[in-house]
Amino acid sequence: MNLFTTLANRATDPERVFIRTPPGATFTYGDVATTTGRIANTLVALGVEPGDRVAVQVGKSAESLLLYLACLRAGAAYLPLNPGYTGTELSYFLEDAAPRVFVCDPEGLDAADPIRRAAGVAHLETLGTNGDGSILDKARGAPPEFADIARGDDDLAAILYTSGTTGRSKGAMLSHGNLESNARALMDYWRFDETDVLLHALPIFHTHGLFVATNVSLMAGGSMILLPRFDLDEIIRWLPQSTSMMGVPTFYSRLLARPDFTRELVGHIRLFTSGSAPLSAEVHKEFSARTGHAILERYGMTETSMNTSNPYDGDRRAGTVGFPLPGVEIRITDRETGEPLGRGEVGIIEIRGPNVFTGYWRMPERTKEEFRDDGFFLSGDLGLIDDRGYVSLVGRDKDLVISGGYNVYPAEVENAIDALDGIAESAVIGVPHADFGEAVTAVVATRGDDPPTEEQIRDTLGRVLARYKIPSRVLFLDALPRNAMGKIEKKVLREEFHNLWSA
Repeated sequence: MNLFTTLANRATDPERVFIRTPPGATFTYGDVATTTGRIANTLVALGVEPGDRVAVQVGKSAESLLLYLACLRAGAAYLPLNPGYTGTELSYFLEDAAPRVFVCDPEGLDAADPIRRAAGVAHLETLGTNGDGSILDKARGAPPEFADIARGDDDLAAILYTSGTTGRSKGAMLSHGNLESNARALMDYWRFDETDVLLHALPIFHTHGLFVATNVSLMAGGSMILLPRFDLDEIIRWLPQSTSMMGVPTFYSRLLARPDFTRELVGHIRLFTSGSAPLSAEVHKEFSARTGHAILERYGMTETSMNTSNPYDGDRRAGTVGFPLPGVEIRITDRETGEPLGRGEVGIIEIRGPNVFTGYWRMPERTKEEFRDDGFFLSGDLGLIDDRGYVSLVGRDKDLVISGGYNVYPAEVENAIDALDGIAESAVIGVPHADFGEAVTAVVATRGDDPPTEEQIRDTLGRVLARYKIPSRVLFLDALPRNAMGKIEKKVLREEFHNLWSA
């Protein structure tokens, strides 16, 4: 069944508020039905057919979430893109995904138009953060009634791009069945119901803020307070009117730095969850002491949405990501042989379940490489399962850096640095950082008489990479350490600069 049809059937009262956008705008479940119907009719009028992609690079707003839901209704595949992507990055996504429609921010229209034309995208529309934009103008004249396009569990609902170690981004294809199964499992596991009010301060261009927060709230028939971004003052203001909050570790470490973040302030909250990056045991402990709440940490990824979670009832153990969700299987295997390992042994985390994506867009060979013959997906993450069945993450097999909840793949940044004059070689690593979890850090060796400075490197990268990928520091060495096989030893660099941000 179409995911939207399933979610829409969960709401029993059309007058119930689904989205509240401070200072005062609201969207009821009835508004969701009529507005998504109008937008779905608009998409069909633009020639969107079942399976077509709709790429969206806009700011966070209630209307952008309704556009996502309208794409589901029309049978299209929703393709969210980080607003921070540069023109070079955008060109790749549009050329690879070949969407029928591209929706951008009104202010970015002039820059986006030649890019979408070069990529062969038929239609360019706009959507602002204040209820403005061409697609909403057209939708206002469209009928609100729309018969949801029939979709099966395996039909494509969304494509989310995730970079690979080669630097080439891969489009993870998520089906209606993938998203529905995960929303249903999380709603039950985390005890969401129609009385819940979720404080939503996450971005909505990746799985955490888009699918986990939105779909779970809809599945439960609950409400959301939708903040445009993480703003400490606004979080403090709206926490007393919320029952839950989903965040990344940075949210919680920054809240703890506020003296007005007190036990009394969060007395109405029943659940804090954290993900997208490891939560330190120190933050977990301090948060519990300050508020009386044990943050519930879970484990997910673009290709699978959520896989594991600490229990709602029971011991939420710091440093672990809990147990496999109902219907999800987790096993730990040897990196070299692929053989299953016993409890307490570190290996590759493999995942099988209805949440696991259907493959990488237009990459059948890469898809085949990432799956075992028995259907288990190779996550690329290193972990273990302890004697009590808790899953722990102990590293990332491909040197992924997670900074502030965003995935940064070193090869992409290294390629951009190595292309600069005066650079002999570079290595990008993650260095522990109290606020971001990890800070993107570049270590370079230069050549020539006039090598670039740290400021020059960072400024140049700012023109070709999204802001969160730009190294917080660029460090210089005469030569990078290498092993006997000639490979740069990033482990040595991580150890050498481990205390860079704690000094």
